[in-house]
Order: sequence, then C-alpha cells, then structure tokens
Amino acid sequence: MARRLDLLPKAHLHLHFTGAMRRGTLIELAAAHGISLPDAFGTDWPPRLRGTDERGWFRFQRLYDCARAVLRTESDIRRLITEMAQDEVAEGSGWLEYQVDPSGYAGRFGGLTSFVELVLDATAAAARATGLGIGVIIAANRTRHPLDARATARLAASHAGRGVVGFGLSNDERRGAPADFAAAFRIASRAGLLAVPHGGELAGPASVRACIDELNADRIGHGVAAAAEPALVRRLAERQTTLEVCPASNVALGVAATPADVPLARLLDAGVPVALGADDPLLFGSRLTAQYELARGVHELADDQLARLARMSVLGSAVPADLADRLLAGIDSWLAAPDPAEGTPAGVSGGADGTGAG
Repeated sequence: MARRLDLLPKAHLHLHFTGAMRRGTLIELAAAHGISLPDAFGTDWPPRLRGTDERGWFRFQRLYDCARAVLRTESDIRRLITEMAQDEVAEGSGWLEYQVDPSGYAGRFGGLTSFVELVLDATAAAARATGLGIGVIIAANRTRHPLDARATARLAASHAGRGVVGFGLSNDERRGAPADFAAAFRIASRAGLLAVPHGGELAGPASVRACIDELNADRIGHGVAAAAEPALVRRLAERQTTLEVCPASNVALGVAATPADVPLARLLDAGVPVALGADDPLLFGSRLTAQYELARGVHELADDQLARLARMSVLGSAVPADLADRLLAGIDSWLAAPDPAEGTPAGVSGGADGTGAG
C-alpha cells in the first residue's frame, strides 16, 4: 500500500492533441468514417516503436498521421477534447497544457484560424464541464518552412489571453535548426506566451543549448539529452528551465534503453525543474499517473520527492495564480496525509523545491 498517485494534484505540461485520443475513440471514429487502421492500433497495441533512426521515426509519424485522419468533423474534435479533459481529471491533473500543431488539421476545418477557434471553444467547454483548468500551446512544425512558423506564431499571439498560453516547436528535432525559428518565438514572446520548444530528445545536448540560446525557452519538451553534459545541466538549474520529461515515451522511442536509464534522478539531484509528461498515450500506452509510478517504482523516489515533482509541474506552468495556490495546497495535503504503509506522514528527504519559468 502507498499513497495513491492519481490523487496527487499535479499539472500536465507535455501532451499532444491527437496523441491524447483514447484508443477506443480512435477505433470508433475510424469505423464511422470508413477508415482502415493499421494493426498497431489493434492486436499489436501499443505499437513497437523506434525514433532514433529515420525509418523508425517515419513509422511513428505515419501512425500519428493515421490517427489524425479520423478527425473529420467538429463533433470529433469536441469529443477528443472532452475525453482528454475527463482522462486528465482521472489522473489527478488540476491543470493541463496540451500542444497542437494546427497545420495538420487546417485543411479539413476551414483553415488555420477556424481550426484554432474551434479548438479553443471546445477546450473552454471541456474545462467548464470537468472543472479542469486547460491552456493550449500552439506549435509550429519544424519540418515546414520557418515562414510558416511565423504565421503560426502570429496566430498564437492573436489568441493570447483567450486560451492560448504558449508557443511550441515540434516534430523531428533533427530537422529544422532552432535558430531558423527564432523570429517566430520572438513574435510569441512579445504576446506574453511561454516558449516551449521540443529539444534534447532525438538530438544531443546541443539541441537543448540551442533552445535556450536561440529561442529563450521557458520549458523544453523532453530535454533529457542535457544530462550528458554537466555544464549544461548546471545552466538549466541556474536559469530554472523546466524539462518536460516523458519516461514511457523515451523508452518506447529508444531514447532510453529502459525506464531506469531515463536520467530523472540525476536531473532532480542537480536542481533542474522537471515536469513529468505522457507525450502521446495513444501511441505509448500510458498516461500521466503511470509516469509518476515509474518515478516511484523504478527511480525509487519517495513520496516527498513525488510531491516535489508535482509542485514543479505547477510552478513551471502558465496556471492562473488562484488555481496554482489551490493545487500547491492540495499537494501539501496529499503529502501530509498518513502514509498507508506506515500510518504516519512522510518525512522530507531534503532538497530545494524546483521552480520553473512562467
């Protein structure tokens, strides 16, 4: 027996739009629209993936595109977002920031602006229905031209304060140097949006460094490659740049050989803020609480350290101040409750709480 991790209040900061879809919903929508799905979503689920080479990444991207193809109508979009919010509440999330690249959907939904406005309206409705706080991160695709990223940044900036809280950069980080997208991130920054590019997942420490130097990142999606360079780890700790670490995703794509090889404890010990994320549950087979379970079971983090992770997820987010206060108080209450295994509150193992930008 141990404290239930699904009852630990937390923020989820690394979740992709289509990748958050329930597998059952994918299958139902595919049948409704007459779309055939690969066996990876059927008897072979979750799929065996690899992202460390071009062929493996192509297969991962193809499966993602297959899932995206079932989203054909406004009701499909609303269903996905409502179920996403319901699932996050079940995981103990009080605040969610999910990421969406509108360029992958605009063609079927009347253009970039129409799609973003549909997403924001559906998100607001889901938040009201579930009580979950939700912010949207609009992401540019690094495999497209940097001018497209600028257009996407202007679109995100125009919706700042209306549900959009950040600007991201996604897809294969081995393509599209961060410097090429610096102008887009300046546009987003002037609108007050968090800079949350992906980096340090499939590429090395230089990818993380470029996210800092070229894009002035507030958070970095993944960032685990930084652990190989102590000077870079110290820099992340000094500037309190939150890394969105996704253990199950790292293993599934071959970034780490086993969950124990994800450098979670090393980053935490160095003072780097970390927010655990599920990335794409549709493809990796696990949601947010499972990442905390890995931290507990594989990395042997005690409950006070898990509470610290939850606090860092809140402090590294764009959550409104009043909700942040409630979540932080809830984390304290979770930790103060008797440990089911011992009948007493957990002791504090030491170490300063990490904080994140935003």
